[in-house]
Amino acid sequence: MNLKKATGEQTQIGGRPDGNNHNPVLATLLSLIPGLGQLYNRRWIKGIIFLILGLSLIIALTFPLIHGIEGLFTLGSDPETEDSRGLLVQGLLSLIVGIMFFGLYFLNLKDAHKDATKRQQGVRTPSMRQAFHDSWEHGFPYFVVVPNFIMMALIVIFPLLFMVSLAFTNYNLYNSPPAHLLDWVGFANFKALFTESVWSKSLLAVVAWTVVWTLVATTLQISLAFFLAVLVNDSRVKFKRIIRTVLILPWAVPSFMTVLVFTAMFNDTFGAINRDIFSHFGLSIPWLSDPTWARIAIIMIQIWLGFPYVFTLITGVLQSISKDWYEAADVDGGTRWKKFRYITMPHVLYATAPLLIMQYSYNFNNFNIIYLFNKGGPPVSGQNSGATDILISWVYSLTFKENNYKMAAAVSIIMGIVVAAFALYQFRRTRSFREEGMY
Repeated sequence: MNLKKATGEQTQIGGRPDGNNHNPVLATLLSLIPGLGQLYNRRWIKGIIFLILGLSLIIALTFPLIHGIEGLFTLGSDPETEDSRGLLVQGLLSLIVGIMFFGLYFLNLKDAHKDATKRQQGVRTPSMRQAFHDSWEHGFPYFVVVPNFIMMALIVIFPLLFMVSLAFTNYNLYNSPPAHLLDWVGFANFKALFTESVWSKSLLAVVAWTVVWTLVATTLQISLAFFLAVLVNDSRVKFKRIIRTVLILPWAVPSFMTVLVFTAMFNDTFGAINRDIFSHFGLSIPWLSDPTWARIAIIMIQIWLGFPYVFTLITGVLQSISKDWYEAADVDGGTRWKKFRYITMPHVLYATAPLLIMQYSYNFNNFNIIYLFNKGGPPVSGQNSGATDILISWVYSLTFKENNYKMAAAVSIIMGIVVAAFALYQFRRTRSFREEGMY
C-alpha cells in the first residue's frame, strides 16, 4: 500500500479508482444539460431527477417566458387583440419565474462542480439515504425559507414591480387599455413632476405639508402625552386609576368613528364648535373651506387620537423608575426640573425612543384621518392636490378620482424612497439589522 502511494497509483473508493482524474470543469460543462453532470459524478438517482425535471421545465417554460418578456418590451402592437396591462403582468411574472429558473439552473451547475471536486479529492460518494439525510440536516432552513420567498415574490414583489413599471408608461384616463395600448416613456413622468408648473407646484405643496403635518402633529401628541403622564404619576395626584382610564378612552373608540364625529363638529355651517361655542363671540371659523383652518383642525384631531397610546406607553415606563433615584436627588438638593431632566427624561426616552420615532413614520402615511375628515380638501387654485393632502392621500386621489395611474405610480416611488430611507436610518441605529457577532 505504501509503495502504491509512493508511486502515485490510485487508491480504491467504494470499489472504484479514486477521483484524481475526475474533472470538475467537465462535470460543470455537462450540467449545461441538467442532470448530465450528476450522472458523470455517478450520482445516478439525483442525475435522473435533475434530467427529467430540468428538461421538463425547459420544454414547458421556454416559449412562455420568451413570449412574456417580449410582451414586456413591446406592450402590444394591436389594441383590438392585445391588452398592455395583461402583457405587462405576463412579462413581470415571466421575469420573476425566469430569475428563479436561472437560479435553479445555477445551483445545478454548482452542485455538479461541487460533487466532482469532492470525488477528485477522494471523498466517498454518499448513498441515496445518506445524501437525503445530509440534505435534510443541512438544508432544512432553505426548505422552510424558499417556499416563503416564492410566496413573497408573487404577493409582494410582483405588485411592487407592477406599480413601479406604471411610472414609466403613459397610462392615464385618456390613454388606457383596452381602447389604447401603453407605451414606455422613460423618465418623462418624473420630469413632469419637477418641471411642469401644475405638477411641481402640487408636489412641492404636498411634500411641504406632509413634513409639517408629520412633525407638528406627532410632536404635539407626544408632548401632550408626556406632560399628562408625568402629571398623573405625581404622588400628590389622587384617583390615578380613574384619571388614566378617562385619558385612554379616546384610544378605545375606533378612530374612523372619532374622525367622522369631529368632521360633523367642525362643519362650517351646522357644526357644534361654530354653532354652540364660537357663535357666542360672533365668530364662524371656516374649518373645512379655509386651508389654514382645515390643517389646524386635522392636527388637533390627530393629537386627540394619538396621545392616549403614547400616554399609556410613557406611564408604564414612569412606574418602572425606582423611587430611590428621586430620593437620592432630594438628598443632593436636586430641583424638580433637574430630576425631570436627569432622571425622568433619560429613562423614558431610552425605553420608548424607537416607538416614538415610529409614530412619525405612522403619521407620515396616516391616510385615514386625511381622507375621512375632508378628503384632502379644500381645493387649491393652480394645483391638482388639496390643501390637506399628504403624499398617500394624493396618490389615492390620482389613482381613483383622476385615473392618472402613471403620475400616481411616480409619486408612490418617491414616497417609498423617503419612507425606506427613514426606516433604514432608524433600524440601522438599533440592533434590528445587526447579525450575530456584530457590534
